[in-house]
Amino acid sequence: MIKTRFAPSPTGNLHIGGARTALFNYLFAKHNNGIFVLRIEDTDIERSKEEYTQDILEGLRWLGILWDEGPLFQRERMDIYREHAYRLLKEGLAYRCYCTPEVLEEKRKNALKEGKKPNYDRTCRDLNMEYPDRPYVIRFKTPLEGQVSFNDIVRGKITFNCEELDDLVILRSDNTPTYNFTVVVDDALMGITHIIRGDDHINNTPRQILIYKALGYSIPEFAHVPLIHGKDRTRLSKRHGATSLLEYKNEGFLPEALMNYLARLGWAYKDQEVFSREELIEKFDLSHVGKSPAIFDMDKLSWLNSYYIKNTDDRTIAKNLEYFLEKEGIAVDRKEKLIPVVKSLKERAKTLKEMASMAAYFFNDNIEYDEKAREKFLTPQTRDILESFLNGFKTLHTLDEASEKKIIEDIVRQTNKKVVDVIQPIRVALTGRTASPGIFEVIDILGRESVEKRIDRAIRWIK
Repeated sequence: MIKTRFAPSPTGNLHIGGARTALFNYLFAKHNNGIFVLRIEDTDIERSKEEYTQDILEGLRWLGILWDEGPLFQRERMDIYREHAYRLLKEGLAYRCYCTPEVLEEKRKNALKEGKKPNYDRTCRDLNMEYPDRPYVIRFKTPLEGQVSFNDIVRGKITFNCEELDDLVILRSDNTPTYNFTVVVDDALMGITHIIRGDDHINNTPRQILIYKALGYSIPEFAHVPLIHGKDRTRLSKRHGATSLLEYKNEGFLPEALMNYLARLGWAYKDQEVFSREELIEKFDLSHVGKSPAIFDMDKLSWLNSYYIKNTDDRTIAKNLEYFLEKEGIAVDRKEKLIPVVKSLKERAKTLKEMASMAAYFFNDNIEYDEKAREKFLTPQTRDILESFLNGFKTLHTLDEASEKKIIEDIVRQTNKKVVDVIQPIRVALTGRTASPGIFEVIDILGRESVEKRIDRAIRWIK
């Protein structure tokens, strides 16, 4: 049974890189009818916060990455780690180190002066006595010679010389375990078969493999995925748009679009760009993960999101749009407007937040006029056009495009103006802006009462 895991640390919000790691683990497990585990690595008591844990859980749920086991919390497993650390100590595979932080800092400085790696010099490795009254850490006894090799699913064979590795601390003086130790114990006891993570963890892998061997546990398979970079080819950061995953929700991105986009960051299947969740599960395989860093492109994400908006059921979009309208402080007076509003705007909007901004004028008769639009189209010279349109509109027994079009054509003949010069003042009076869906579409959505009220308001504003 294939089993993968996502093991974030709740010392910050869930970001794009972490979300992609979770997605790759999720898709690989589901593709192979396996199990996906969520583990919260919260042993850093000072920096771990409940708000970050909730951000991680909410972000994964929103994106649609649902775990089969968990969430499991490392803080609840401290006794297990201590038991394993003292087991290694008892078996002579680890040792007590009494060097104080001040002594270690001095050793580090001296090593740097001599042009050496600032690794611990193993002063306490072969001590034959204990000092009960002195604080200590427990260090793992790394072999002094030999090699550690593993076949990375993405990168192929990777080899480290043991002499390059130090005797890492596995249990601190305050009795708390360290990352490289807890991750091995947990992955072994939880039966994780494949570890899929960013390639910034490659240097941790030989240390972890040695701990697996020392504890007598099976070694899982590793797949180190290249990190995500910005367009400038540097590691993804806030300036590239690497905000909390939930910020994409707040900006009006659809979870299906973001899942699709994240899957394509470093993974490909032929020339296909758009994938449903079912297709991703069906086609995802680590053999199609590239070796080069993926480039995060906000423009491409926006394009993909607009594609999903266009191709998602209108009722679903309308339900989500109402939420964004409310966030903008816009009360939806008539919910039956939502579907036609979505139909009129879904070809133009890249996000639901943008659609809500575009749609605002449909739900408030006291619209604000764009300053340039007002100065150009709501003038004494256009007042006659608005009055003629309003008078003609009031005579209509039923509202239909043909009748409304005839009113405008009559005004064109009477004023000897171009059609656009007649329509634009009407558009600005109805929407407050110079760009909108077709004028007859706008009229149909607004309805008789709102159209008359808005045209009359514009005329009075000009006077």
